[in-house]
Amino acid sequence: MKKTTLILMSVTMTAFFASSASAGNLVLMTGEETGTYYEFGDVLARQIGAASDTSVTVAASGDPLENLEAIADGTADLAFVPSDIMTYAYEGSVLFEDKAPQDFSVVASLYMEPVQIVTCKPDIKSIQDLNGKKVSIGTLQSSVRFNAIDILDVYGLSEEHITPVYESFSDCADRLRDSSLDAAFVTADAPLSEITVSGAPEDFHFISLDDDHIEALLEVYPYYSRNVIEADVYGLETDVNTIAVSAVIIARDDAPEDDIYNFISSVFENTDVLTDGHAKGAMLDPEFAASVFTVPYHTGAAKYFEEKDIPFF
Repeated sequence: MKKTTLILMSVTMTAFFASSASAGNLVLMTGEETGTYYEFGDVLARQIGAASDTSVTVAASGDPLENLEAIADGTADLAFVPSDIMTYAYEGSVLFEDKAPQDFSVVASLYMEPVQIVTCKPDIKSIQDLNGKKVSIGTLQSSVRFNAIDILDVYGLSEEHITPVYESFSDCADRLRDSSLDAAFVTADAPLSEITVSGAPEDFHFISLDDDHIEALLEVYPYYSRNVIEADVYGLETDVNTIAVSAVIIARDDAPEDDIYNFISSVFENTDVLTDGHAKGAMLDPEFAASVFTVPYHTGAAKYFEEKDIPFF
């Protein structure tokens, strides 16, 4: 959804949004209607409505920046954001250096989104091999770009060492195949549909990160985690070692504690039902949900974790 569409939606539903807190209705910003955030968000919303007296309205959006804008201006109570973008916004760094600190807190970390480094050239086997190559690193304001910059940095490279192409993976997958592009970074669920639905998925190769550089990255950027893309996901000979950000749901600090408690308890007390509704339900784990330490937890989420004796930050 484009920003103009989001604004129109906000105008037409202002009365509903403004009364959401008092009525026990929460508005959840997700992602594009064909994406995981929206689809899984819809499954979560239906379960919360069925299991509690809190209702959730799911709204589509174009990207996490729009979600954070909706949290900041009060047109949404909840939002999906990647852990790195969330941390930038909370700290006022990177994409948010010129913006005021935002009043939001964490509800739960849901699942991992790995950074995948893809090429169709078998001679490109490591990050160092990207030196001098033409590489897609996401759009200018995307988290993918900053994931790529972070990884290049620990290997002693930067945007200046490559010929950067600023576009999404869906826009460049064909150019990987015809060799007009050497490699691409993408932060998304595995497997990537652009690869699995192609006529020759075996043409794609994945660059693994070595343990020493992963450790160096985690020391500097705490919002990443180690991640392994298992070989059978793409029919590879070996697993792919990489890093990942987590998909996190955040809430406005002033969202009612009881509603946020209902949200998180309805989710983690019904993971079997959610798994039937979406594959991501199988990845839900309350201890992982409580693992974020770069942003504080909402009081409603904290109440749930305390009841379950689950440590949180």
